[in-house]
Amino acid sequence: MSYEGGNTALSREEILEGIRWNEGGLLPAIVQDAASKEVLMMAYMNPESLRLSLESGQTWFWSRSRNELWHKGGTSGNTQAITSIHYDCDSDTLLVKVNPEGPACHTGATSCFFREIPLEGKQAEEAGAKAAYGERFAVLGELERVIAEREAERPEGAYTTYLFDKGVDKILKKVGEEASETIIAAKNKDNAELRLEISDLMYHLLVLLQERKLPLDEIMAELSARHERPRRD
Repeated sequence: MSYEGGNTALSREEILEGIRWNEGGLLPAIVQDAASKEVLMMAYMNPESLRLSLESGQTWFWSRSRNELWHKGGTSGNTQAITSIHYDCDSDTLLVKVNPEGPACHTGATSCFFREIPLEGKQAEEAGAKAAYGERFAVLGELERVIAEREAERPEGAYTTYLFDKGVDKILKKVGEEASETIIAAKNKDNAELRLEISDLMYHLLVLLQERKLPLDEIMAELSARHERPRRD
């Protein structure tokens, strides 16, 4: 897990000493899916729940309504395996990135933030324009989010659920099949078929990334790094 603040590496003890707890001895913790980047929930931690989270590798919180420690998924099984913990510039908020084992929300939804306040007027127009501009590329992020949701919720009858239930060997087999079909379509000079096969291949690659818990962001960062390297031509 990550405990670095700014450019200066501090020990865990130094970081914890610098945490700014509120008047109730609590700290808001934002929980984010490490793979899909979707914000799953917000809860509060106290020193003891933060200590338990660090020691166990799973999220623990402090329930303000029950006035007790709360192990996320302790009764439901929907635990959250921590991949990193970051703290903000004011040291008064945590960002906890996790690999969730099931929905985060008590309603059964993947995220607690499933309700939206619609925008109006100029804001809505600007938001729509930005969405249209990035739509072709944003669909990859949305597909990644949906695949992560399918893995967590496993809806019956969904093809993605079938792939995750069968495991990595089945997923790898499908990647190989779609890669072969992509090659055949290209050799046949059939762009309509090639478009379909590449789409199938990209979908199965995203399923593989989710199974391996390798975020698409890391692939994009690798491509960006390669693009920025000095060219030899």
